[in-house]
Amino acid sequence: MRVELARGAGGGENSEMTKAKISASIELEYETFGDPKNPALVLMEGHGAQMVKWDTEYCKMFAANNLFVIRFDNRDCGLSTKFDGIEVDLGATLKAALLEEPLPSVPYTLSDMASDVVGLLDYLKIDRAHIFGVSLGGMIAQVLTIEHPTRVRSLISVMSMTGEPEYGQSTPEAIGALLSASPSDRAGYIDHSIIYQVYHSKKYRSDEFSKTSAARDFDRMYYPQGSNRQLAAVYASGRRTEKLRAIKTPTLVIHGKDDTLISPSGGERTAELIPNAKLVLVEDMGHDMPKPLWGFLVELITDFVAKH
Repeated sequence: MRVELARGAGGGENSEMTKAKISASIELEYETFGDPKNPALVLMEGHGAQMVKWDTEYCKMFAANNLFVIRFDNRDCGLSTKFDGIEVDLGATLKAALLEEPLPSVPYTLSDMASDVVGLLDYLKIDRAHIFGVSLGGMIAQVLTIEHPTRVRSLISVMSMTGEPEYGQSTPEAIGALLSASPSDRAGYIDHSIIYQVYHSKKYRSDEFSKTSAARDFDRMYYPQGSNRQLAAVYASGRRTEKLRAIKTPTLVIHGKDDTLISPSGGERTAELIPNAKLVLVEDMGHDMPKPLWGFLVELITDFVAKH
């Protein structure tokens, strides 16, 4: 089921929201904040998450630190191109990945999603950008850095992992919540959102925040079927172990100590593999970036990118 009710509110002053046609078959919905003459910071969201999960206020905090901020909807999510009607066998894809057997067909991989970012940079006439990806977005950011290193000023990989299943393992409760089927009616979808708090920051969990965010997401675009194809792309892309060891791009790895969806070992392993990567483990942070941590994260990230 696909429901689109609104394009969503723009970022207000000094922001621009529009679509970028980056290839014959792919359009990405994106929005920018700040002065385009400043260094670009690309924000990449996680599994099934729309770009509005990067809160407008949070984006403006980065823009106020002399960055040109770009947020966008990944393919198969939000208002970007959908792969309607293409089914994937998640179980078979995961099994083949774990056993390192031939994979079933998938519509796209992390490499394709990374190429989307290159297409967006081309569309915006940006040669190089700082790449800030969280969760699935962190995996795409890693692949982007591996395959298109000349386009990346710095890599910021947050609450993510390396494609090695022995690192970053989820608790049963967290993966169960992630894969739970959300109701297709608005009220049910909003009530169901509370289940995801099992992997959110324990100190800052809020029913009101979960429900408000769910209402925003449902009203902008309800499209759960894209999430399975995105997850299949993760499984089909395999391990990045040796390729991460070859990265020469300045890298900052951030992970919450309370993350139960991708455990901290995912971030620790990422920083272990990438030469000279800086690792920061954050107290009271789960698999989210709650507002009380924005100030800390903005300072940490802007200080890092300023050096590169």
